Amino acid sequence: MLYNIPAENHKPDEVKRILGEHKEVKFVSFVGFDIGGHDTDEKIPVELFINNMDEFFRYGVQTDGSSVFLPKIADLNDAKICIIPDLSVNWYVDYNFGFIDQETGLPVGTLRIPSFLVHNDTYETGARVILRDTVAYFKKELLKLIRKNSYVWESIGIKSAEDIDEIILTCATELEFWVKTPDDKADREQLSTAQILKEQYWKRTIGPVRTSLEESLMLLKEYGVEPEMGHKEVGGVKAKIGNSGNYDHIMEQLEIDWKYSTPLQAADNENFIKYIIKDTLGITVSTLPSWRNP
Repeated sequence: MLYNIPAENHKPDEVKRILGEHKEVKFVSFVGFDIGGHDTDEKIPVELFINNMDEFFRYGVQTDGSSVFLPKIADLNDAKICIIPDLSVNWYVDYNFGFIDQETGLPVGTLRIPSFLVHNDTYETGARVILRDTVAYFKKELLKLIRKNSYVWESIGIKSAEDIDEIILTCATELEFWVKTPDDKADREQLSTAQILKEQYWKRTIGPVRTSLEESLMLLKEYGVEPEMGHKEVGGVKAKIGNSGNYDHIMEQLEIDWKYSTPLQAADNENFIKYIIKDTLGITVSTLPSWRNP
């Protein structure tokens, strides 16, 4: 299975070769982010994408201002929005584990490409653009300050500020989330007591929560985001086993951490990872081994 296409492999011929070797990838989606942080998703048949890749890379796909949240930027009278793929970050394949491709016997995949929103062919906008430009501005201004204050670069053994070529920023995020039985509410007193006594923090996970956590960490490794740890957080109550022998009351807070990256790549990673976690928790555990490669 194809899990990602790294930034260094985004030349058209290389992308065509990779997709040609992975028939389980049926669609391509350009993922743009508006001001509210909402991400777009569409299903472009992979054959169409391959045959028109140069045009897609240059012009992207088009939507309108009514489909994204861009207040005071795009309106009904000036609503042209293009979603232009970003070739500088990693791309990930989003698999539909509930839909198996008959040809390959693998889940149907969608290559999700983080993208920029461009208004009226000229103005880049959206959350990714704001983050990219903020990072560039911060690095530029910080370098100016360092060069004006000699004690900064002298304290780290640099002879001249001119020896500093670039400031490199890294960013690390983590994902905290709750796992609970649908429509089942935990007693507030139990939750409060468990938190005060720290009964749940770093506690050993059990049952379907353990399986989902382990499966999530294994998947993140396949995607190349280098997971570092998954563990229980402070919130939650002890799971109960019902008359059927299964856990019928689950309410637990979990956390997953992974390796740092550049700010833009870290943000893209977190957006994709939240979908991995949601999908993994929603899959029937007994079906998971059927598609995993040895």
